[in-house]
Formats: sequence, C-alpha cells, structure tokens
Amino acid sequence: MGVAREAVDDTAGAAQFIAANGLYDTGAIASHRAAEIYGLDILADGIQDDSGNVTRFLMLAREPIIPRTDRRFKTSIVFALEEEPGALFKALSAFALRNINLTKIESRPQKNRPLRVVDDTNHGIAKYFEYLFYIDFEASMADPRAQNALGQLQEFAGFLRVLGSYPMDMTPIAPALQNIS
Repeated sequence: MGVAREAVDDTAGAAQFIAANGLYDTGAIASHRAAEIYGLDILADGIQDDSGNVTRFLMLAREPIIPRTDRRFKTSIVFALEEEPGALFKALSAFALRNINLTKIESRPQKNRPLRVVDDTNHGIAKYFEYLFYIDFEASMADPRAQNALGQLQEFAGFLRVLGSYPMDMTPIAPALQNIS
C-alpha cells in the first residue's frame, strides 16, 4: 500500500494511541470494535492476505481458574498416538460418544522425533514423522464427560497432556438477585 509500517504490541493499543494523539495521517490495522471504541474510521475491511487468518489468545492468571460447570468452558489438550489403523478414529470417538464438541483439531510432526524405525535392524520399515495432535473441546475439566473422555483417550495415547481449561466467555457471573422487601 506504499505506507511505512511500524510494529506495535497489539492492534487495539495501536488504535488507542492513534486516537489519543490525534494522528489523523496515521492508520492502524485493528478490529471493528477498536475503531468503535476509539472513534476511528474504517478505511478498508478484509485486508488480510489469508482468508483463514485467525488470532488466538492465551489467558494467564496469577491464581488458577478452577474449572466449573456453571458456565461454558473450553479445554485444550495435546496427545500422541501409536501408528496403527483407526488410532485417530478411536481418539476422536472418546469425545463423540460423550457428545463433546471439538472446536479445533491440529496435527504437528514432533520436532525431536521426525523419523523413526519400527525395529532395531537396518531392514526395519521407516515411519515418517510421529505426530502430536492438538485438540480444543467444549467442556470443563470439572465435567465428568471430559474426565471420562480423557480417561478413555489415555488408555491408548502414548502421551497426553491437558494444556488448560478456561471459560469461553469472561463476562463476570452476576450474583443472584435477591428480593428486597
């Protein structure tokens, strides 16, 4: 676009800086919501070069967020499977049989084990790439369905780790209204 680019920590912060400093000759790539909050005009929409572009955020807290069942939670896991027919089907069925919605499935080759040989002889069959599977699913770790699904998955996964379980919506829970007489 023939403009000078400047890296910033976050897009909403860039929009806020432009608005706060009255920089009318400067633009920011930010969300519709940031433009609305800071009173900025949207000059162009959909400018990404990848239509499937998404941003994921990681939530950190000083105190752990204890998974509950009174609001929607998402849980992220990573696991590895032995290479055998139907292994991934078995892994995914642990969730399907419990009516747990998967919102993300991603596979990545393990960097430290890019090639393995099935047996110890030089005549063994080469297997290329052992994969890690990353899954996000809609359930709290406090939900027995999630506990049972992970228990089933653990029976045949060579490796399983829960990366986190976190609320899908961070809107504070309103205290119950009490009748005041």
